[in-house]
Amino acid sequence: MAGPGKRYKKDSEKVDSQKHVSLDEALAVLDGFGKAKFDETVDIAIRLGIDPKQTDQMVRGAISLPHGIGKKLRVAVFAKGEKVSEAEKAGADVVGGEDLAEKVQGGWMEFDKVIATPDMMGVVGKLGKVLGPRGLMPNPKLGTVTFDVAKAVAEQKAGKVEFRVDKAAIIHAPVGKRSFGPAKLKDNIIALIDAINKAKPAAAKGTYLRSLALSATMSPGIRLDASQF
Repeated sequence: MAGPGKRYKKDSEKVDSQKHVSLDEALAVLDGFGKAKFDETVDIAIRLGIDPKQTDQMVRGAISLPHGIGKKLRVAVFAKGEKVSEAEKAGADVVGGEDLAEKVQGGWMEFDKVIATPDMMGVVGKLGKVLGPRGLMPNPKLGTVTFDVAKAVAEQKAGKVEFRVDKAAIIHAPVGKRSFGPAKLKDNIIALIDAINKAKPAAAKGTYLRSLALSATMSPGIRLDASQF
């Protein structure tokens, strides 16, 4: 079996870096790449025609993809009272209040997503320096600060994807696993792009979706024709 370096080189020969292809073509090329020893994550990178330095051009949001992302996410919930058992019943991996905050402050980070009820934000707010840089701070706009913890836990467990434009005006997001196959990946990608289109700031001028590239963990990127979206 070819090693990662040789496989990447071989896969790169199947991609014309100057050509922008349709989504169906890109998924067929991706499907034809050599397989890694694990189920690779498929990612999309989308460059937007916005100025991320302007606060009125910030693009962020969250969406539950039709087929999830194929990853088991560990969810931590900050709650009290009856909301504790509600979160546990919904499948949260860890639920707590001050005790959980102290544990996190002490360096315990065995979770991928954080949900908090609004009445716990006083406690969670103190963890800004720990959670903020990792993109884990609960946010009402993303549905992770809510009294409906059962729904929030279920959505995160199902593979809710958060997207946020970075300093270079690019959104990077996972859209599933290679084992999903082209049809499911296509559904997920279209749902994500729809959500990003809906999040277009009123202040954005000119072409919004500038360029898109699809890739798997160990594969080269395939450039997509942005006009199809």
